[in-house]
Amino acid sequence: MDLFDASQPDGLGGTSRSQPLATRMRPVSVEEYAGQGHLIGEGKLLRRMIQSGRIGSMIFYGPPSSGKTTLAHVISREIDADFVILNAVLDGVKEFREVVRRAGEQRKLYQKKTILFVDEIHRWNKAQQDALLPHIESGLITLIGATTLNPFYSLVGPLLSRCQLFELHPFTAGDIRLLLKRALDDKDRGLGSYEVTVTDEAIEYFTEYSGGDIRHALNALEMAVLTSPENEEGVRLVDVDVARESIQKRYLRYDRTGDEHYHYASAMIKSLRGSDPDASLYWLTAMLEGGEDPHFIFRRLLIFASEDVGLADPHALTVVNSAHDAFEKCGMPEGFYFLSHACLHLALAPKSNSTGAIFGVAREHREKGTRPVPDHLRDKTANAKQARYLDTENASDNYKYPHEYPGHWVDQQYLPDALRDTRWYKPGDQGIEAKRWERLRQIRGGEQKKTPP
Repeated sequence: MDLFDASQPDGLGGTSRSQPLATRMRPVSVEEYAGQGHLIGEGKLLRRMIQSGRIGSMIFYGPPSSGKTTLAHVISREIDADFVILNAVLDGVKEFREVVRRAGEQRKLYQKKTILFVDEIHRWNKAQQDALLPHIESGLITLIGATTLNPFYSLVGPLLSRCQLFELHPFTAGDIRLLLKRALDDKDRGLGSYEVTVTDEAIEYFTEYSGGDIRHALNALEMAVLTSPENEEGVRLVDVDVARESIQKRYLRYDRTGDEHYHYASAMIKSLRGSDPDASLYWLTAMLEGGEDPHFIFRRLLIFASEDVGLADPHALTVVNSAHDAFEKCGMPEGFYFLSHACLHLALAPKSNSTGAIFGVAREHREKGTRPVPDHLRDKTANAKQARYLDTENASDNYKYPHEYPGHWVDQQYLPDALRDTRWYKPGDQGIEAKRWERLRQIRGGEQKKTPP
C-alpha cells in the first residue's frame, strides 16, 4: 500500500486534524527539513542526490524520532517515482511480492522507477533481507531502509554492500526550538489557528525534557495548547507550569536492546577508567532510569574491577562482588546504595590493566605452541618412576624449594629455555601493585628487606 499517495487524507502525503501534530508537521520539501545538516546541508551528498533525482539504494540509521521516515517522505515529494512503503513489523513476503509485481508494471507501462521504503528494516530476518538483493541488483527497486540499530550488526552484508549508509543524529536543541515555533505559526498544519501564547520558559522546558525527540516535544506542545482554557481575551497561555504538566517525565533515549545500551555502558566504563566519579554515576544512573537490568551493570563493574583496577587494588573485585550480593538480598530502592558504592570505589581506585598479560601469553601458545616443561619443574613422582625405569637421576631433584631460602625466594628458571627472558606482565605503578612489584624487584636484586611491604 502506497501510504505516500497524496490522495489519501490520512496518509503521509496528506494531513488530517485527527493526526498528531508531529505527523501533520512533517516537512514536504528539503527546504522545510530541519536538522541533519551533515546530510542535507547545502552541497552535501544526499541533498545533491535528491536535487538531481538520482537516488540510489540507501539505509538511514539513527535513534527513534531522528527524522528517518520524514526524510523518506521528503524524497517521495522530490522524486518522480512510484513510492511504496512497507513496515517490517507488519509486512512480509506476501506484501513484498506485491511491490515487486507493481514495480514491474510501473517500469513496463510508464518507464517509471519504484522506490521502496522499508521502515524498521532490521526486523526482517536474513531470508527476507536476501529477497531484496536481486531486485536491487536489477534496478527494478530502489531501496530506502530505516533502522534504529547499527546496520553492521542488524543487516546482512550483501544488502549493506548495495546500499549507501547515512547516519541521522538526534535533533539539537536549536532544531527543536525552530520546529516548535514553526508549529505554533503554521495555520494549515500546526497550531496557528489558535490564539495562543507560549512563554520562552515553556519552549525551553519542552526542548530540554524531550531529550532530542521532536515527536515527543511536538505532541507535548499540542497537548498543552489543546488543554489550556482561553482567558477573557480568548488567548490560551502556555507557561512553564503547563509545560511541566504536559511532559511530566523527561524522555530518555535509551533502549536495553539497541545501540544506546552499548553507548551508555561504554560511557560508564570509560568514565570509571578516567577516574571521574561524577560522570561514572551519571551514566550508571542513566541506564537505570532507562530500565536497564542492574545485574547487567554489576557484571560490567565486576569485569572492570579485574580488567582496569586489577592488582592496583585487589580488594576492588571483592567490594563489587559483595555489593552485588547485598543488592540481591535487599533489592530496590536500597540497591541504589550498593550500585553507587561499587561504582564510586572503582572510580576512585588506582588503576592497572596488567591482568591483560594473560592475552599475550595466550597468543604465544596459539602462534608458537606450548614448549616442554623444564626437567626441574616436572612432577617429582612421575619423574621418579621414569628414573627407576631408565636407571637415571631424577631430574626433579634439581628443583629448588623457595621456602628453604631467605625471603622465601630463590633465583630459578621457570619458563622454557627458549622463553627464559620473555616478559608479558608489565606491572602498574599504582596502589598495592606498585608496592608488591617493588618487593619482588628488591628480592631479585638481592635487596630483600626484613619486613616486606
